[in-house]
Amino acid sequence: MALDIGVSVGPSLGNFYPGHNAAALAHLELWMAGSTRSPVPTYVWGDHGSGKTHLLTAVADHIEGQGGQVGWLDKTTLHPAEFNPAWEVLLLDDVQHFSAVLQHMAFNWFVNAATPGAARQPWVLAAGSLPPQDLPLREDLRTRLGWGHVFHLQLLDDDQRREVLLKHAQALGMHLGPELLDYLLSRFSRDLGHLMDLLQQLDNYALQTQRPLTIPLLRAMLDET
Repeated sequence: MALDIGVSVGPSLGNFYPGHNAAALAHLELWMAGSTRSPVPTYVWGDHGSGKTHLLTAVADHIEGQGGQVGWLDKTTLHPAEFNPAWEVLLLDDVQHFSAVLQHMAFNWFVNAATPGAARQPWVLAAGSLPPQDLPLREDLRTRLGWGHVFHLQLLDDDQRREVLLKHAQALGMHLGPELLDYLLSRFSRDLGHLMDLLQQLDNYALQTQRPLTIPLLRAMLDET
């Protein structure tokens, strides 16, 4: 029986390749280190695949790993929770897709987070595909998303994406040859999150089948899915 002993590498600030987004990464690192923990909100925006969800998930995992609590809203949230004063950060992902219900709850969170005299004023970190002024949201929420720190995340170029995939493969203990790497970059989505998930699946499949990492192995795995 082949055992699934692959190494899972989740999103973190440490494995986020900044490219032209060094200022955004440095801002989040300072907040995580406790140097700039103020209630001023931060909004990051950019095209699909620019790393927005990676950053929000990394912040959530870090805080929860230290025993803290976070509030999370995204377009898949069916029953948003009421504001919890124990939350250290409020994370709002893909805000451009928020329904009226989610917009109402996000605004409610903002109001509660800014309550004067509260024992804790959680940080708001939000992400979307558009700059704040272009978001199709209610005005009071849109202006709150844009009044603090705003960072435009740039997509990585092909050389940077290649470097990210090689580093991710090394973290998984995989030897990713140039032919397989070129095949991945030329045949599949430019979304790094998708490519990293594909690498994780391929690593698990190679362990299960006891076969080396090759293009035929990738094709065989895809044929079975």
